[in-house]
Amino acid sequence: MDAVDRARALADLIVEHRLDGDVQRRLPQPLVTALIEAGLMRLCVPAAYGGPEADPVTLISAIEELGRHDGATAWCSMIASTTASMAAFLPTESAMEIYGPVDVVTGGVFAPNGIGVAAHADGEDGFAVSGRWAWGSGTQHSQWVLGGARCDDGTFRLCWFRQAEVDFHDTWHSTGVRGSGSLDFSVDGVFVPTRYTIQPGVTRPVVDSAAARFPNFALLASSVAAVGLGVARGALDELIAVAAGKRPQYSSRTLAESVFTQVELARGDAMLRSARAYLVTELAATWELACAGAPIGLDDRVGIRSAAVHAARTGAEVADLAYTLAGGTAVYESSPIGRFARDAHVVTQHIQTAPKLNETIGKVLLGIDADTTLF
Repeated sequence: MDAVDRARALADLIVEHRLDGDVQRRLPQPLVTALIEAGLMRLCVPAAYGGPEADPVTLISAIEELGRHDGATAWCSMIASTTASMAAFLPTESAMEIYGPVDVVTGGVFAPNGIGVAAHADGEDGFAVSGRWAWGSGTQHSQWVLGGARCDDGTFRLCWFRQAEVDFHDTWHSTGVRGSGSLDFSVDGVFVPTRYTIQPGVTRPVVDSAAARFPNFALLASSVAAVGLGVARGALDELIAVAAGKRPQYSSRTLAESVFTQVELARGDAMLRSARAYLVTELAATWELACAGAPIGLDDRVGIRSAAVHAARTGAEVADLAYTLAGGTAVYESSPIGRFARDAHVVTQHIQTAPKLNETIGKVLLGIDADTTLF
């Protein structure tokens, strides 16, 4: 089975445990184990290190399939898999140590919230790092946790910490993707050897492959958007199931027999298909450039980001449409439609898919100088 088929095969298990994820506010262990065994936590590990090195369209399709049943499950797969793409930039020995084991999971936060001070320990040069990061999705089931740090040698470094070196803080009390365990985490004076760090935008890939040449932020943004596409499709699936049997109060017709339901469902389905097609088209075109070793320019990266922002927003709109059509049924916490709607709105809050990015995209389209560092 390919990655999408393996994701589809987990549908029943995901549904069985998603309410437990809400209660625990982290992904239940049976789901973590199943995702690991299915290879869905390391989709972006380079082939050079024994990984699947999934192409971007396969990656987002697998994440989308998971999201069709639970946004938190898809979110954790997305974070773990895109974080694993950083293996291409580590020194070979470090990458093999961390990402060689097939059951390894990594997660973390790119933001430079840490401070690193040059240090020497156990015969190695490195940095003593302290800091605290929010949105540490899936870090409680990660053997290695990443955090960005400003170091006293003037560099910005992404640092790999062993989980035992990390403190977790019970901050994840959210409206959506509750089972993602996106709590705060911190380190205090943890020594990180230089070989467990990279300098984003400076360190060149050690691995020579199309995946290593593909822009990292474009990969992350499209993967976040895929969660939104998945939960929106899940919301429509649930609406169709509910509509067949539900008769709204004071109505002799089922929800499915309502003209308003029929029109709005068709509109939502078209919106979702269109947004997905736009994202897949942009990803496929840039992947072709990466495979050919051709330059990937700003226009290519902006195209992917525009498609990702649009997909995230459309996912939220379609999930809201399903929520509205379902009526009072969707209000209850037990309703999958209500869950999908809450999850979809978390996707639009991610820094890589937030609506405010349209300002930067618009500036680029108009030929106005813009900060595209995170593109």
